[in-house]
Order: sequence, then C-alpha cells, then structure tokens
Amino acid sequence: MTDDAREQEVQDETEVVEAARLSAWQIYEVIRRDGEEELERPTLSLLWSGTAAGILISFSVLGEAFFNARLPDTQWSTLIGSMGYTAGFLIVILGRMQLFTENTITTILPLSHTPSRYCLPVLRLWLLVFGANMIGTTIAAAFIAYSNVLIPEYFEAVLDISRHVAHLSAGETLLRGIPAGILIAAIVWMLPSSSGAGTFLVIFLFTYLIALGEFTHVIAGSVEVGVLVFNGEIGIGAAVFGFIAPAFAGNVIGGTAVFALLARRQVAKEL
Repeated sequence: MTDDAREQEVQDETEVVEAARLSAWQIYEVIRRDGEEELERPTLSLLWSGTAAGILISFSVLGEAFFNARLPDTQWSTLIGSMGYTAGFLIVILGRMQLFTENTITTILPLSHTPSRYCLPVLRLWLLVFGANMIGTTIAAAFIAYSNVLIPEYFEAVLDISRHVAHLSAGETLLRGIPAGILIAAIVWMLPSSSGAGTFLVIFLFTYLIALGEFTHVIAGSVEVGVLVFNGEIGIGAAVFGFIAPAFAGNVIGGTAVFALLARRQVAKEL
C-alpha cells in the first residue's frame, strides 16, 4: 500500500469516527466531566458569570415583548411571539454563562457518581449560582421598570407577559416548572452531540417550547415578577412565595429528579 493510500485510509477512518453519533454513555461522561469542572470553578467566577446570566436572560422577556407588541391579537400570533423568548437563553447558553437550571443536571451527574465527594460542592455551586442569578434578574427588572429605556408600547407588553405569570397559583407554577426543567436538561443532554447551527437550533427549539407551552422558568420568570414588584403591582412576598419558590422546586424536580436520574439509569450498566 502506498503512502498516499495509507494517508487516505487514516483520513477516511478519522471522518467516520467524527461523524459517528455519540453513545448515551459518552454523552453522560461529557456532561459529568463538565460538571466536575464547574464544581471546581472559583467562587468569584461563579458569582460574576451567574450575575451576567441573570441580567442577560432578561432578553427572553424583552424579546417576547418586542414581538407581541408588533403582532396582531390573533390565535397564531403566539406562535411568532414565543420565538422572542429564545433570545436570552441563546445569549446565556452559547456564552457559557452560569444558569441555575442548567446546573440541575450538569452537577447532579458527578454527585450521583460520587455522593460523598460532591455533596457539599454541589450545594455550594447551587447556592452561589442561584443567588447570583437572582441578583442579575433583580438588576435587569429594576432597569426595565425605572430606566424608561423602553417605549410605552414595549413596556406595556412586558407588563402583560409578567401579569400572566404572576396570576398563576403556586401549585400551577410548580407543575409548569417541571416540564421547563426537563426541557432545559434536555438541552444540556443534547449539546455534546450538536455543533454549529445544530447547537443554535437545539437551544432555540427547546426554549421556544417552554414559551409556547407557557411553562415556568425560575430565572427568566424572576425578571417578570421583578418588574411587577418594582412597578408596585405585587409585593416581594408574592413574588418569592407565589412564583420564585414553586418555580424553583418545579425546575429542580424536572431537571434533577426526573431527567438526570433517568439519564443515569440508561447508562448504569456501562458505568
């Protein structure tokens, strides 16, 4: 066999390997190792990244509001308006910022693999990231409510979206948070198999479904109820106990108790 033929054979083999789909075990390992890296990140890095994510997730609320403000009041307008909700998630996830609901699966895999080692690090990361996300969403909500940067038409659209979320009962918020947690976890599970435009489409499609299904996401929703608090329409207690706490519980149930544990069970024999 000539050198050129050998080189071509090696190249063909490399292309086949790269084109092959990742197995469930390989995806599990990618996410688990990524989770281990996240658990070792410095506190200050987590705080800055989490705060930035909380601020920038506000573009999901703003994006949907911009669409809704310009669309006619028809049944099909929701199909278009919900596309705006994907904006903040695309910025945050593609920018590799710390979003609490992503960590419900990324860090739970190392925890399920070695509980004694990762129990406290997972608790530390969750508290830091969730707290930083809440700081960011509070800053974003205050800016939207007080800066007058939005034209009245857009600001009213933000209020309409926010009121719709705030009117849910705590039980409804919790239950609608479960599928949102599952969908965010599904994004994390699918990203290792995606690249380029595929990564964009995965994030776009699954966050689009969250908006279209009117599911509750604790971080994006915190911007919405925060705007209502700063606008004087609801109290802090109603925001925390009526939305944030039950949405938090629902997202954790969906992302951790349902998706992450099922993901581990399908590869348990291979670990």
